[in-house]
Amino acid sequence: MDLKDFSLLYPDFETQKRHMSGEAVPNIDTFELEELGLVEIFDMKNRELCEFLTMDKKSMEYRLETFSDMLECPEIAVTLNKLVPILSDIMELRRLDLDAGDATAYLSSITEIELYISSIDTLYRGLSEARDKIRGRALTALCEYVSSLVESDYYRELNAKLRELTCRVREIKSVTIGVNLDAQLRPAEAGVLSINSEQFRSGDMLEKILRLNFKDDEYTCIAQLVPFGKKQSENEKTALSLAFNSAIGDVYKSSLRSWKKIVQTYVLENTEFLLNLMPEIEFFVKGAELLSKLSNRGCKLCRPEIFPAEECAYSAIGLYNPAVALKSDGEIITNDLVFDENATIYVLTGPNRGGKSVITCACGLSQVMAQLGMFVCADSITLSPVDAIFTHFPTGAEDTIDKGRLGEECDRLRDIFECITPYSLILLDESFSSTGAFEASYIADEVLRAISYMKCRCIFSTHLHQLVAELEAINADAEKNGYALIDTLVAGIETGQRSFKIHRQKPDGKSYARDIAIKYGISYDNIINNFNERRNKNG
Repeated sequence: MDLKDFSLLYPDFETQKRHMSGEAVPNIDTFELEELGLVEIFDMKNRELCEFLTMDKKSMEYRLETFSDMLECPEIAVTLNKLVPILSDIMELRRLDLDAGDATAYLSSITEIELYISSIDTLYRGLSEARDKIRGRALTALCEYVSSLVESDYYRELNAKLRELTCRVREIKSVTIGVNLDAQLRPAEAGVLSINSEQFRSGDMLEKILRLNFKDDEYTCIAQLVPFGKKQSENEKTALSLAFNSAIGDVYKSSLRSWKKIVQTYVLENTEFLLNLMPEIEFFVKGAELLSKLSNRGCKLCRPEIFPAEECAYSAIGLYNPAVALKSDGEIITNDLVFDENATIYVLTGPNRGGKSVITCACGLSQVMAQLGMFVCADSITLSPVDAIFTHFPTGAEDTIDKGRLGEECDRLRDIFECITPYSLILLDESFSSTGAFEASYIADEVLRAISYMKCRCIFSTHLHQLVAELEAINADAEKNGYALIDTLVAGIETGQRSFKIHRQKPDGKSYARDIAIKYGISYDNIINNFNERRNKNG
């Protein structure tokens, strides 16, 4: 296997190359993912999650195989989690300056080999345990590569060489330094006489008594070197350390040169391969963790059926919002949502806190999770990749001082319309709520007509029930000119309680008000009955 071509995200090098060049990459950034609520439950530390989104069907299916393996074999995620800190240590070593050719570089080279072998052994042991259950192409190829590596003669020789060199280094406990003096007893020259496997011992009489050893030998110190005295400055201590490192570097110069060749010709290539996989490993570990949480919560997950982008397909059965599901202790409410020839645009109405925002975000999240190559939160789903997702949700007061709230909303919408194509998804949640019903309905009518002309998929969640009355005229123009049709969705209320179920039907704004009034006891009948009861009671 050519290491530079391997990826857990892309089935072949050409697909990866196209993604890196910007092809088949949807216009969905971190802002949209935050608005949809995905960043909160799928938080990447080293890369932006939006970097992993794709429109390429082969890449989505390739990733689904890996997620399927990880859900089937939780030990894979455990193994990859163990691998990440080892690779992080290798990256930290790479950041150090190892070109000085001294003892530090020598020890760092050995440490990198130790970390590399540790990473390969971790992968080998972990993947071997799950090997019989792995079906996906990516993890199968990784298993085969790691197995062939561990079982190779070169890898065994590398382990043997490492043990030999590590033993040589680890047994160093002290060095014997010789100093020549001139006639005035000043140091003239100094050098390392020997490298020892024992530490020197203090010549202090009290310590000799404590050791019960009064014998003086070549390892008994009769006087400490001054630079390591307590009153010496850091510069004086550093001077001796630098001199020592230089001398040790000379001792190991030949070993260091041969050792660095091993690192450069073999280990660097293989560790580079693993380091390049680090962002991909984090993506799959975090993604599998999210899917496992949902599964353990009793939520259903399905493999999306991917259609070509040109078909603009979307049909979800039993759709739910994962961000809400993970926070809720109650029953998970699911809904069906279909974009078809009768409607690619929906106006969604209903009571406040009735589930309008939840289903709007659930639609966007299902699209995003599919285009990340993940299982989707639904009983079943068929969809086409979108080239962009644009969200227009309520915002705070930023940038509203000069423009006003309505001006800021319109400004954002103008920027969105400059990027929309027929393959985009637009999610509008309570847009134009900052102005009166008359002005809001007028602007919403204009926006819906424009979206109908562009023929993209859209959910417009709104409090403007009167807007529904304008849809007949908009659809009449749409049918006449071949534009996209608009239909209505309703967040339901049953016996005065919010059901959070979404129905494809015409809304009845009065029924919401009547049910809510009854629920809180402020219907005409309730008010009059309570008033009469109090009056009769008080005589």
